[in-house]
Amino acid sequence: MKAIILAAGRGERMRPLTDATPKPLLEVRGKPLIEWHLEALARDGVREVVINTAWLEERIVDALGDGSRWGVTLAYSMEGRDHGGALETAGGIAKALPRLVDAACDSFWVVSADVFVPGFRFDAQAARRFAASDRLAHVWLVPNPPYHPNGDFGLDAQGFGLADGPGPDGRRWTYANLALCRAALVAGIVPGTKAGLGRLLFEGMRERRISAEVYAGEWENVGTPQQLAALNARVA
Repeated sequence: MKAIILAAGRGERMRPLTDATPKPLLEVRGKPLIEWHLEALARDGVREVVINTAWLEERIVDALGDGSRWGVTLAYSMEGRDHGGALETAGGIAKALPRLVDAACDSFWVVSADVFVPGFRFDAQAARRFAASDRLAHVWLVPNPPYHPNGDFGLDAQGFGLADGPGPDGRRWTYANLALCRAALVAGIVPGTKAGLGRLLFEGMRERRISAEVYAGEWENVGTPQQLAALNARVA
């Protein structure tokens, strides 16, 4: 199973750091954010990875090359070059689909380049179980951070995501920007058009075709210079 790392965003809230450096190349614990994902994917047996790019995209290509340093093969879906800017999450996946799958029933890993989740496992058994199911996606959720107190989705007792309210535990959770997805999830998006992923996840949950689980490990959505500094300070 292949993977896509979403790395096209401008990182407006991370300015001025991202004025000259793409957000995925900002360092946490001594190496760029995106390298943590490449190492984890390679460790867990994923050998082909697509990276979508837009802002300062040549810097990303120059920094990562063909992926051989990590034991993976990298391909780039260059939205800046081809479309003049980022296509948002679902739009970026739709553009990259020909590099990720052969058929609408095929599946792949999705992870955002700007989340720091050093202990996450891209578990091959979980991927095989998902591929054998009829679900459109399986997403990982985390406890709501202070800057997103209301969360995104509930979780029911059968392990399905809930779009319209909390689960039986009375809680809503935050989408961790980690998922297994089937190509059919974005099949309705014309490649090259902008589209967010949230609406598709909400619709899929209402159809009970998106499962979810809570991730309890270390996780940080690195969105601002202050968050990046605090994350690195905790290490020190």
